[in-house]
Amino acid sequence: MELFFTIFLVVLAVLVAMSFYYEHPKAKIPPGMSQYKKLYLFHYIMNFGFGLATLLEKIGITSEVHFLRIMMDGIPPPKDKHLFIKDLRFEKVKVRIYQPKMSTSGQRRGILYFHGGVGRLGSIQAYERVCRYFARKTNSVVVSVGYRLAPEYPYPTQFEDCLTATIHFMRTARDYGVDPSRIIVCGDSSGGALTAAVAQALVNRRDVPKLRAQILIYPFLQGVDFNLPSYQQNEGIPVLLKERTVSLGLKYVNADLSAVKNVLQGCHVSEELRLKYQKWLSPDNIPHEFKTRGYTPSTEQPFSEETYKLVKTLLDPVFSPLLSEDSVIAQLPEAFILTCEYDVLRDDGLLYKKRLEDQGVKVTLCHLQEGFHGTIFLAVYGKIASFRSGLKGLEKITKFLRLM
Repeated sequence: MELFFTIFLVVLAVLVAMSFYYEHPKAKIPPGMSQYKKLYLFHYIMNFGFGLATLLEKIGITSEVHFLRIMMDGIPPPKDKHLFIKDLRFEKVKVRIYQPKMSTSGQRRGILYFHGGVGRLGSIQAYERVCRYFARKTNSVVVSVGYRLAPEYPYPTQFEDCLTATIHFMRTARDYGVDPSRIIVCGDSSGGALTAAVAQALVNRRDVPKLRAQILIYPFLQGVDFNLPSYQQNEGIPVLLKERTVSLGLKYVNADLSAVKNVLQGCHVSEELRLKYQKWLSPDNIPHEFKTRGYTPSTEQPFSEETYKLVKTLLDPVFSPLLSEDSVIAQLPEAFILTCEYDVLRDDGLLYKKRLEDQGVKVTLCHLQEGFHGTIFLAVYGKIASFRSGLKGLEKITKFLRLM
């Protein structure tokens, strides 16, 4: 029976591999990009995983999301002799705390890390290496937040869990040798959106200390305009393809996937809302050097009330922190924003940088000229998986943290 099952999986894997052999050439990786072949290979492996997950669900072996979670968790790293690592709960939220073993004369900084994965994937296990890295390299106490995932726990449970964990840690920071005035929130991709949303939710709280800083790593920050220059230039560049971005976002908020085409065209945004968001989302706010690879202003499509009702959650400031009011933005802590040239989300970060600076908030921008979405996540997996852009990004984040 086991042999039969093994043969079945091998045959299935071959079929999926063959199907993606024909799909793979659609990737549009710039040939001048260094480590071009390596990124091509990674894209192939990722597409293979998505394809296999879909087929396994269709034939009833396992759900797509469960299989992808297992893939993303990867192989656990060996024990770390430099850190104390402990699993706890902050109220109902699972967390893992990383505390350096080396002695220190005073209290350490604290970092809360919110992982990426579009609210449906990712875990404490998947980001084990990332959190260990920041704890070791910056002599910080790192709290990895294992917020509950959709679809089992619908949006905005993910935000609520991150906010709960943050408030709990801020109130108990000294119990972990952390200075309450040196707490930083950090996250990548959708975790970057959670980071921004948590920072915004805390600006008017008087029962907890002020955050020292926020670190947004290639963050998703708005669900209004999917035709910004970065979306046009990078629509086919791995790992976050343009259409995949929208479909994953809709799955996250449990919206009907039939709306993907209309959302890509902007039919979910009324003229009134478009005018309101224009001052924050205008391509004119993006520096000219980020348009040189090509940009054509999009033609406005007719508003669809039906589409808006299906996906209006995309315009919620918790899901799209770039849409928060100026009165909130002006009170935010200092920010570090990392963007990647070859990433559809690049302009979200650039637009948020301008919003923050316009309201007097200090921003450090790290733009990785050859970076792509996910490069930081891969950088901690050693030479085989890492890219030079990711290693550079890690160095920049570490440098910023050491100054906090």
